[in-house]
Amino acid sequence: MHPILFKFGPLTLHTYGLLVAGGFLLGIAWAARLGKREGMAPQMVYDVSFWIILSAILSSRVLYVMVEYRHYLDRPLDVFKIWEGGLVFYGGVIGAVAAIAICARIYKFDMWKFADIAAPSAALGHAIGRLGCLFAGCCYGRETHVPWAVTFEDVHSIAPTGVPLHPTQIYDSLNEFTIFLIITAFRPYRKFKGQVWWIWVGLYSFGRMIVEGFRGDPRGMWLGDSFSTSQILAAGGILLAVIFYLRSRRLYKSEGI
Repeated sequence: MHPILFKFGPLTLHTYGLLVAGGFLLGIAWAARLGKREGMAPQMVYDVSFWIILSAILSSRVLYVMVEYRHYLDRPLDVFKIWEGGLVFYGGVIGAVAAIAICARIYKFDMWKFADIAAPSAALGHAIGRLGCLFAGCCYGRETHVPWAVTFEDVHSIAPTGVPLHPTQIYDSLNEFTIFLIITAFRPYRKFKGQVWWIWVGLYSFGRMIVEGFRGDPRGMWLGDSFSTSQILAAGGILLAVIFYLRSRRLYKSEGI
């Protein structure tokens, strides 16, 4: 892969950063499109998206540093090198939810209505961003000899070089893109606010638990190295998705909201 797209003097353009930024921009554009259909001004969607992205980046980085704290004890300045990878998806979701909740009060919109707009947008953006992980070599898989294995050769790659690995970045990207197609097709038939959001959380968490089984990078293992941090968070995501989906559906049936 090619972690560095090009260098021009002191300027270095990292492929990871370009694709993550591209994913964010595509997600924002999709959110603005959906928001306009729901009667939300595109400018408001852009403004809220800015705070969601900022919060998501900060929280996803904080969670990554917390999980991999041993590395940063000796290299504290590496905390700021986000262009090398190291953004935990679930940390980003937590930050995004917090930003949506705060912005809902400031801009006076329905939080769960916006969440249903954000879900497919996040899935699409994340599908693109995961390809950035492939080019950087982060989030790499275990050694394997399946026909579709990838071998990293670039010395700047975060992944081990010269070893065939599961392309877990592609697995995760395909997972999100498939979910994007599913919830986009489902949106016209949604019955209550938050329904699309919780379907996305549940489906992604389920798919992520499977993908985690193929990961080969340091995972922050728990319970006798049986589960990774992300698998535990994914299990929590599935549980929350089921609980709040059923709760929202019950409120819809009883109160018609």
